[in-house]
Amino acid sequence: MTGKISPEICKLDHLTTLVVADWKAISGEIPPCITSLSNLRILDLIGNRISGEIPADIGKLQRLTVLNLADNTISGKIPASIVNLASLKHLDLSNNQLTGQIPNDIGKLAMMSRALMSRNQLTGPIPSSIASIYRLADLDLSGNRLSGSIPSGLGQMPVLSILNLDSNSLSGQIPSSLLSNPGMGILNLSRNGFEGTIPDVFGSKSYFMVLDLSYNNLKGRVPASLSSAKYIGHLDLSHNHLCGTIPMGSPFDHLEASSFSNNDCLCGNPLKTC
Repeated sequence: MTGKISPEICKLDHLTTLVVADWKAISGEIPPCITSLSNLRILDLIGNRISGEIPADIGKLQRLTVLNLADNTISGKIPASIVNLASLKHLDLSNNQLTGQIPNDIGKLAMMSRALMSRNQLTGPIPSSIASIYRLADLDLSGNRLSGSIPSGLGQMPVLSILNLDSNSLSGQIPSSLLSNPGMGILNLSRNGFEGTIPDVFGSKSYFMVLDLSYNNLKGRVPASLSSAKYIGHLDLSHNHLCGTIPMGSPFDHLEASSFSNNDCLCGNPLKTC
């Protein structure tokens, strides 16, 4: 399907759902008048060629629960008014050309459970207000140009289980609370500039399907407490400045050498003998 979304759609003032998903070739801009559809609950335009900017007054859609604009060519900044979407549960802006910063008061989106903004050109810090979104389970900010440190509050979030921050310009130390949080299942901090040591805070409730800290500036030893974790599926500590002996036992007995390669002076199974 080709063509554009006609502003005539704004005359459907009782419309609750607009899904034009994966039509591949729908182009043009989002009609600004769409923010007048006060009954709209779902706006899903994923997988097209939509360009232009997100309507500045998108925050007027007070009943909106799903905003999915992923996989388009939308540019400009994330509108400041987006934080007024009081009912929003699912936000997906990934794989566009968005620039500027994430709104500092994004924590006002108290109902949100998924926030996906990967593969854009977003800059600036990760807003600390995100940590106040109690229901947030999935946060993906990977593939941007974000800088600064990780807000320590992210590690105290009770529901957050997936955190992807890889491929940014983040720095500072990794908050120990991120690694000791028993609810965290997927944590990808690779390809940043994190420094210091890996906090030795793992325990019997640690259950990581993915733990990727590769391509950073981490130093020191591989934490011995990793061997007390309940489960570690995929572990990647490669391309850092780690040194010393790799601990023995689970999960290290099922990992390949690639999990530890390109460090300064690591040794022991599965690398060379110390």
